[in-house]
Amino acid sequence: MNRALRYATVGVVAVALLAGGSAAAFATTPEQLHAPAPVVATAPAAASLTAKASATTVNAWQEFRITGVAKGSKAGSKAGSKAGSKVTVQQKQGTKWVSLPASAPVNAGGTYGVRVKLGIKGVNELRVAAGSTVSPVVTVTVR
Repeated sequence: MNRALRYATVGVVAVALLAGGSAAAFATTPEQLHAPAPVVATAPAAASLTAKASATTVNAWQEFRITGVAKGSKAGSKAGSKAGSKVTVQQKQGTKWVSLPASAPVNAGGTYGVRVKLGIKGVNELRVAAGSTVSPVVTVTVR
Protein backbone atom coordinates (compact mmCIF):
# COMPACT_ATOMS: atom_id res chain seq x y z
CA MET A 1 0.00 0.00 0.00
CA ASN A 2 1.50 3.36 -0.91
CA ARG A 3 2.06 6.09 1.64
CA ALA A 4 -0.60 8.50 0.27
CA LEU A 5 -3.31 5.84 0.41
CA ARG A 6 -2.35 4.94 4.00
CA TYR A 7 -2.52 8.59 5.08
CA ALA A 8 -5.90 9.01 3.38
CA THR A 9 -7.27 5.90 5.08
CA VAL A 10 -5.99 7.00 8.49
CA GLY A 11 -7.50 10.45 7.91
CA VAL A 12 -10.90 9.01 7.02
CA VAL A 13 -10.88 6.75 10.07
CA ALA A 14 -9.86 9.62 12.35
CA VAL A 15 -12.55 11.95 10.99
CA ALA A 16 -15.21 9.26 11.29
CA LEU A 17 -14.24 8.47 14.87
CA LEU A 18 -14.21 12.15 15.81
CA ALA A 19 -17.66 12.55 14.23
CA GLY A 20 -18.96 9.73 16.43
CA GLY A 21 -19.62 7.21 13.69
CA SER A 22 -17.68 4.08 14.52
CA ALA A 23 -19.45 2.19 11.70
CA ALA A 24 -18.28 4.83 9.21
CA ALA A 25 -14.73 4.43 10.47
CA PHE A 26 -14.64 0.86 9.22
CA ALA A 27 -16.24 1.43 5.83
CA THR A 28 -14.13 -0.09 3.11
CA THR A 29 -15.25 2.04 0.16
CA PRO A 30 -16.20 5.70 -0.29
CA GLU A 31 -19.76 4.61 -1.19
CA GLN A 32 -20.13 2.98 2.21
CA LEU A 33 -19.14 6.23 3.88
CA HIS A 34 -22.07 8.03 2.23
CA ALA A 35 -24.68 5.27 2.44
CA PRO A 36 -27.85 6.22 4.34
CA ALA A 37 -28.28 4.85 7.81
CA PRO A 38 -30.61 1.86 8.10
CA VAL A 39 -34.22 2.68 8.98
CA VAL A 40 -35.39 1.21 12.25
CA ALA A 41 -39.12 0.58 12.58
CA THR A 42 -40.72 1.66 15.83
CA ALA A 43 -43.86 0.25 17.37
CA PRO A 44 -46.97 2.40 17.02
CA ALA A 45 -48.05 4.39 20.03
CA ALA A 46 -50.44 2.61 22.33
CA ALA A 47 -54.07 3.49 21.66
CA SER A 48 -55.81 5.52 24.34
CA LEU A 49 -59.10 7.30 25.00
CA THR A 50 -59.87 9.95 27.57
CA ALA A 51 -63.36 10.81 28.81
CA LYS A 52 -64.81 13.60 30.92
CA ALA A 53 -68.48 14.20 31.77
CA SER A 54 -69.84 17.75 31.71
CA ALA A 55 -71.78 17.03 34.94
CA THR A 56 -71.32 14.59 37.81
CA THR A 57 -74.98 14.77 38.91
CA VAL A 58 -78.01 15.06 36.62
CA ASN A 59 -81.77 14.56 36.76
CA ALA A 60 -83.27 11.51 35.06
CA TRP A 61 -83.22 11.95 31.25
CA GLN A 62 -81.33 15.25 31.52
CA GLU A 63 -78.81 15.61 28.71
CA PHE A 64 -75.10 15.97 29.47
CA ARG A 65 -71.96 15.54 27.38
CA ILE A 66 -68.96 13.26 27.51
CA THR A 67 -65.92 14.71 25.75
CA GLY A 68 -62.42 13.42 25.26
CA VAL A 69 -59.46 12.67 23.02
CA ALA A 70 -58.74 9.53 20.98
CA LYS A 71 -55.07 8.78 20.27
CA GLY A 72 -53.25 6.02 18.47
CA SER A 73 -56.24 3.91 17.47
CA LYS A 74 -58.53 3.82 14.48
CA ALA A 75 -60.56 6.38 16.40
CA GLY A 76 -57.95 9.13 16.75
CA SER A 77 -56.20 10.96 13.96
CA LYS A 78 -53.21 12.46 15.80
CA ALA A 79 -51.36 9.17 15.71
CA GLY A 80 -51.97 8.56 12.04
CA SER A 81 -55.42 7.08 12.34
CA LYS A 82 -58.69 7.89 10.63
CA ALA A 83 -60.84 10.83 11.65
CA GLY A 84 -64.55 10.09 11.38
CA SER A 85 -64.35 6.78 13.24
CA LYS A 86 -66.94 6.45 15.98
CA VAL A 87 -66.71 6.23 19.74
CA THR A 88 -69.59 4.69 21.69
CA VAL A 89 -70.64 5.25 25.31
CA GLN A 90 -70.91 2.11 27.43
CA GLN A 91 -72.67 1.72 30.78
CA LYS A 92 -71.86 -0.86 33.42
CA GLN A 93 -74.99 -2.88 34.15
CA GLY A 94 -74.27 -5.49 36.80
CA THR A 95 -70.98 -7.06 35.75
CA LYS A 96 -71.34 -6.33 32.01
CA TRP A 97 -70.58 -3.28 29.90
CA VAL A 98 -73.55 -2.45 27.65
CA SER A 99 -73.26 -0.10 24.66
CA LEU A 100 -75.75 2.77 24.81
CA PRO A 101 -77.35 4.36 21.75
CA ALA A 102 -74.93 7.26 22.16
CA SER A 103 -72.04 7.57 19.75
CA ALA A 104 -70.15 10.31 17.95
CA PRO A 105 -67.49 10.65 15.26
CA VAL A 106 -63.92 11.60 16.09
CA ASN A 107 -62.90 14.87 14.40
CA ALA A 108 -59.65 15.54 12.54
CA GLY A 109 -57.97 16.76 15.76
CA GLY A 110 -58.71 13.47 17.53
CA THR A 111 -61.39 14.90 19.85
CA TYR A 112 -65.01 13.88 20.26
CA GLY A 113 -68.17 14.91 22.12
CA VAL A 114 -71.18 12.68 22.82
CA ARG A 115 -74.62 13.73 24.10
CA VAL A 116 -75.93 11.32 26.73
CA LYS A 117 -79.23 10.88 28.60
CA LEU A 118 -79.57 8.40 31.47
CA GLY A 119 -82.73 7.12 33.13
CA ILE A 120 -81.32 4.63 35.65
CA LYS A 121 -81.29 6.43 38.99
CA GLY A 122 -78.26 6.16 41.23
CA VAL A 123 -74.56 6.01 40.47
CA ASN A 124 -73.85 5.14 36.83
CA GLU A 125 -70.43 3.99 35.66
CA LEU A 126 -69.72 4.99 32.07
CA ARG A 127 -66.83 4.62 29.66
CA VAL A 128 -66.17 5.35 26.00
CA ALA A 129 -65.11 2.61 23.58
CA ALA A 130 -63.57 2.64 20.11
CA GLY A 131 -63.00 -0.92 19.00
CA SER A 132 -61.06 -2.69 21.74
CA THR A 133 -59.77 0.58 23.23
CA VAL A 134 -61.71 1.91 26.22
CA SER A 135 -61.45 5.04 28.36
CA PRO A 136 -61.18 5.19 32.12
CA VAL A 137 -64.51 4.98 33.96
CA VAL A 138 -66.54 8.18 34.44
CA THR A 139 -69.15 8.27 37.21
CA VAL A 140 -72.43 10.19 36.85
CA THR A 141 -75.15 10.17 39.51
CA VAL A 142 -78.77 10.32 38.32
CA ARG A 143 -81.38 11.77 40.72
